[in-house]
Amino acid sequence: MTEKRLVDYENRKVEGEVVDFAPVPESWTTYSLADGTTMKMKLSLLEVVRLMGEYNKQTGEPVYVFTAQQIVNIHSPENLKLKK
Repeated sequence: MTEKRLVDYENRKVEGEVVDFAPVPESWTTYSLADGTTMKMKLSLLEVVRLMGEYNKQTGEPVYVFTAQQIVNIHSPENLKLKK
């Protein structure tokens, strides 16, 4: 049985269907900040809901709403760290 969910979309409640997914190995996106800090980030998908009867007007693709968590790993140079 497919799980249904009401989702806020364009200032209204729209019925959606929870879509199962399988994680694909994710790699980190790495950024080098001007102060010498290295920041690594990735997104971890928690839930996907396909909205019933909603489609992208340009492409005709179905509309999906998702819940995700961002994961951040920061490595700063010693001169920026709090001295204990």
